[in-house]
Order: sequence, then C-alpha cells, then structure tokens
Amino acid sequence: MLVVAAAIIENEVGQILIAKRKMGKAQEGLWEFPGGKIEHNESVEDCLKRELQEEMNIQIQPYESYGEHDHNYGSTHIRLYAHKANFVSGEIMLVDHDEYMWVYPTELGEYEFAPADVKFVEMLIGYSAESMD
Repeated sequence: MLVVAAAIIENEVGQILIAKRKMGKAQEGLWEFPGGKIEHNESVEDCLKRELQEEMNIQIQPYESYGEHDHNYGSTHIRLYAHKANFVSGEIMLVDHDEYMWVYPTELGEYEFAPADVKFVEMLIGYSAESMD
C-alpha cells in the first residue's frame, strides 16, 4: 500500500490550490490536491511541507486533518491523508504538474479530479454549500 498526503491549501481569499497531473504520469491530466508520498517516520504535516517545497516551490502551514481515504487503482492500493493548510509564501513553480489553479470550493465540481481526491472534493463542495445557507 502506498501512503500519501494531500494538502488542501487555502489562500487569503478562501480559494483552494489544485494542480493538474503531468502528462505521461499515472492519472495524467486529472486534477488533484498537491502532495506526495509519506516517507518512513515522516508525519503528514512534514511530508506536505517537504513535498510542496520540492514540487511547487511554496511554503505552507498544515493546520488540521481533513480525513483519510483508501482507494484502489487496479493493483495499487493507496491511503490518502488530507490536511487543510494555509499558504505561507513562495511563487509557484511547477515540477510534477502541468498547470495549477486557485479556485473557490464552489468551483471544484468544474474540474475532473483523480479518483482518490474525489471524496475530499465532495466534502469541500458540501461544506461550501452549507456555509452559503
């Protein structure tokens, strides 16, 4: 089983950072919350700080767990831990993605996400709809 982490990164106006997986990689062309594999003896928070620095050149501050989700991609089983995080600093430079967007939670449904991320998209859309009532 692969154990991975994803950051639901919010900016100062409430938008969330999403990134499109690079062509030629697994799940190419699908959107995701950025993150990566958790290394041995690494916390989810430390993984996310490291991965976002390495893959996007930004600093983030994870502040709360948003849940976990198991997903099977054929013979590959992953466990995805999602954490909410604040954007701290940096200018985004893409390494493992072809594109990025800052979107409001209500706009997330307009993008095709990697299957493992869909649960968190649905949670964010549901939370956003409730907060608008």
